[in-house]
Amino acid sequence: MSGATASKRVLKTTVAAAAAGVVVFAPLAPHAEGAGPRSGDPVEIRVGANAGFTKVEFAGAVGSRARVRQDGRAVVIRIGTTAAPDVSRLRVDPPKGVEKVETRSVQGATELVLTLAEGAGVRSGAADGAVWINLYAPGAAPEGTKPSVVPAGGAVPVTAEVKDETTRLTFAWAAPVGAAVFRRGDAVWVVFDAAARMNMPAAAKAGDAAKARWAAGPDFTAIRIPVAEGQGVSARADGAAWTITLGGPTTAASGIDIGRDDSVQTALTARMAGATRTVWLTDPMVGDRFAAVTALAPGKGLRTGRRTVDLALLPTAHGLAVETPTDDLTVKAEGDIVTLSRPRGLRLSPPTVGLEAAAAAEAHAPRAAVRPALIIADWADLGSDSFNDRHRALQVAAELESGRAAEDPRAPIEGRLAYARFLVGQGLGYEAIGVLNALVKQTPAMQGVAEVRGLRGAARAAIGRYAEAEADFSSGALAGDPSTRVWQGYIAAQRSDWTTARQAFAAGAGVVDNFTPEWRARFGTAHALAAVETGDLDAARELLAYVFSQPGVSAPDQLTARLVQARLFELEQKPAQALALYKAVARAPLDGISTPARLGVVRLEMARGTLKPDQAAAQLEALKWRWRGDGTELAVIRSLGELYLSQGRYREALTTLKAAGRKIVVLPGGDKLQSDLDNAFRALFLDGAADGLQPVQALALFFDFRELTPVGADGDEMVRRLARRLIDVDLLDQAAELLKYQADNRLDGGAKAQVSTNLAMVYLMNRQPEEALQALWSSRTTLLPTAMNSERRALEARALMELGRYDHALEVLAKDASPAARDVRAEIFWKQQQWGPAAAIYEQQLGNRYRDALIPLTADEENRLIRAGVGYSLARDAGALNRLSANYSGFADKARSPGGIRIALAGLDGADGSGRPQDFATLSAGADTYAGWIAATKAEFRQKTGGDRPATPARPQAAGAA
Repeated sequence: MSGATASKRVLKTTVAAAAAGVVVFAPLAPHAEGAGPRSGDPVEIRVGANAGFTKVEFAGAVGSRARVRQDGRAVVIRIGTTAAPDVSRLRVDPPKGVEKVETRSVQGATELVLTLAEGAGVRSGAADGAVWINLYAPGAAPEGTKPSVVPAGGAVPVTAEVKDETTRLTFAWAAPVGAAVFRRGDAVWVVFDAAARMNMPAAAKAGDAAKARWAAGPDFTAIRIPVAEGQGVSARADGAAWTITLGGPTTAASGIDIGRDDSVQTALTARMAGATRTVWLTDPMVGDRFAAVTALAPGKGLRTGRRTVDLALLPTAHGLAVETPTDDLTVKAEGDIVTLSRPRGLRLSPPTVGLEAAAAAEAHAPRAAVRPALIIADWADLGSDSFNDRHRALQVAAELESGRAAEDPRAPIEGRLAYARFLVGQGLGYEAIGVLNALVKQTPAMQGVAEVRGLRGAARAAIGRYAEAEADFSSGALAGDPSTRVWQGYIAAQRSDWTTARQAFAAGAGVVDNFTPEWRARFGTAHALAAVETGDLDAARELLAYVFSQPGVSAPDQLTARLVQARLFELEQKPAQALALYKAVARAPLDGISTPARLGVVRLEMARGTLKPDQAAAQLEALKWRWRGDGTELAVIRSLGELYLSQGRYREALTTLKAAGRKIVVLPGGDKLQSDLDNAFRALFLDGAADGLQPVQALALFFDFRELTPVGADGDEMVRRLARRLIDVDLLDQAAELLKYQADNRLDGGAKAQVSTNLAMVYLMNRQPEEALQALWSSRTTLLPTAMNSERRALEARALMELGRYDHALEVLAKDASPAARDVRAEIFWKQQQWGPAAAIYEQQLGNRYRDALIPLTADEENRLIRAGVGYSLARDAGALNRLSANYSGFADKARSPGGIRIALAGLDGADGSGRPQDFATLSAGADTYAGWIAATKAEFRQKTGGDRPATPARPQAAGAA
């Protein structure tokens, strides 16, 4: 019996999948683990698979209300329970096309996240009391082979059948499409999510359909059918055909759930399985705009309409229809969820409207403030009670109220709010957050209550959780509230966003006096600091006077204000007063306040010259460990790093700035620390500050901090300049390692080709032709500049020549006539003992140099002249040798090797017949053109990387610094 039931269920879900537009290849076979779900479980997850796709169903009292949405490659199934469902089957054996399966807790629910593989597909819907998703492996998704929804001929046939008082219209699409069917005014609208012509000649003669008019947009088709008032409408799908019935009994529509979402801006959500598209239409009779949201079959509609200030949801036979008097309403269909919102949120009734009235509150229970984010003095007033007695009474009342709310969602929340107000007023922020979080978790709609968000935001800001507080204060429920703006100004000041802080404080200035004196002082201090940092010193003075006038302000808050006053004295050019105030505050037993004061003392005493840099560095090192984890540590580290840099203690500077750690960098102002670190590294290796270091010291410093190398052209230039310095002192292995790391790990395309060209150059200088070839071949790419291509050809040919592959080298050079190619070609001819062609190229390279007889030849020119003379002699080309001798014999007297030049130009026979072949062998060995190539290459590389400019003078290094 159970087997028959299971087979029937599989058959039903297969038919439902086909009706929803899924290509079903074979009945789904349930996995062994999923074949028999436990009846009655709130969440039942069933898994079945065939050759085409895997179906996952979510059934049960909770599972059947799951919501499905897709975010990129992530398919998110939101299940309305905080208990994580059993997904072990999916994790152990993920369906085809799914890379990862994970669960995560969210507010009042659990989300199952399926990460799809690249190219995988998913479809979703609801049928037979379950929500289903179909998962397709890459390449198997039905969209790839999805047939056209428009029948052959380009038009959708529309047939009509009139019977009794009903008219039935059938739209015969070629494949399933989404639709919306509803009545608006004196007409029925039928909207499809595909564009097509409607072939309606037969329908035009049938009852109400005679006056139907249709229009097609870029991705939709809309039909307007005038009907008599009170006439019903229903819709159903049969495969790919939609049948609309006008008149007769109206079938009660269902399947769309409307809810409220207060997580960010107040919005409405409609849970509608198979939602496909939002179509905005203009009514030709009225002229207003409205939206229709189409959905796939099976039928689902809204039984009764809903109306708010911003929109109206019309009753529908299928899909959704939305009217709005606004011009900024957004209707977004994502998976099974349709979200209706406005930029500043919808104007809806408070979530507390449906709650029961609270019982008479305790006489001394904290009352709500006039503003949702205010903290008022009455909340901390204990009256004649002790703290423990008052706390216990409020706690018990909150617990009783919470217990009742677990059974009755209409239970009041006043007792829990009163308890939270008391905790906030007493400065117990952590405890208040716990109470408010529990309230929202128990009744999620309460996150749309302004006071709940305001109280929780205030508690979070008070304990330094500024990001969480900002999320609360950004809620649509608090939009436009001036007390919220005060808190936003305070948070902005803590994040060093001074301009935003001043704007927010100005917007909330009218309610600051309604806060407790303690918070008035804190807000005034934060506002004064923002005024100081933005240069408004007059405003800062007035704000500090306001702070000092507050009664009963605690000592820590007064000292914090004095720190701001000391900073004001600095900017007012009153260093003596500022220093005295800093020293006074520095004696406080509170490290969080005394540390920034000591930093101010160090800064001012250094400026006055009474504190030497070494002493200042020692004091800052001590301060760095005295207070950790906030903007004070950040300021100390930045000051210490700048001091080390000014002393030329580069390693200590980089180590100090880098050691701050990720927790400090993400603090407000942490981006400046990272900027200091990046700028210091750039100054060293891009602006030449490290030129005064020994090359080995510079290399060690670079490798220890090379993760700071910027991506892009600046990083490439750093590496090339450092490599140039290593090449200058013949540290070729180290230079090659540096360039190779850059080419292998950081670059691609043209940038990699350029660095690899330099790497091949270094390998050739180091007599490593195989590695040079590997560097060139591994970085081949298209569309390189002509000059770079020529340079790479010459280097490849030189490497092949070094390996003795002369013919291959000449093939690489082909007809390249660039100077570098001629150099290599001459070398190859010389090694092949083709004396005449080699000598001709060497003479050609000299050009008209013989005309400048007053300027001595360079070493490279002497080598070429000697090889040209020797080559012509060995080739027995007397005419060419005589020409060469006539042009260059006058250079011998001023040459570095006068005897070598005379012998080369005299030839084997010589002027006196004494020339010997062994003399020519000695000359050939001495005229080392390879050494000349290395020298020329170094000079060219030095010029490209700025090495011909004067080096930055070295600053004294600390003992032991590398």
